[in-house]
Amino acid sequence: EDMTVFAVEYVYDSARTDDIAALRPQHREFIARLHEEGSVLASGPWEDNATPGALVIVSAEDADAVQRLLDEDPFHQAHLITQRTLRPWKPILGPFAQ
Repeated sequence: EDMTVFAVEYVYDSARTDDIAALRPQHREFIARLHEEGSVLASGPWEDNATPGALVIVSAEDADAVQRLLDEDPFHQAHLITQRTLRPWKPILGPFAQ
């Protein structure tokens, strides 16, 4: 079955930095588990001071599967993500090229 790579951008609620800090270990554990299972290819927070958030690179059958997977994220369940943008991405070079 063909898998598609998706670039998923998280935007965090900047008014809830304490909640984000408190839940970060559970969020990272969740993402790490998905990485071990092979569905998350890479993940990490933005480093600049623009909008707080992260980029998650996910391999899945379709966008619905990505949504279902990431709905289990502790950050999502605590409503710390104000925006989640999914875009299918076609890596041509590098470790994620298919």
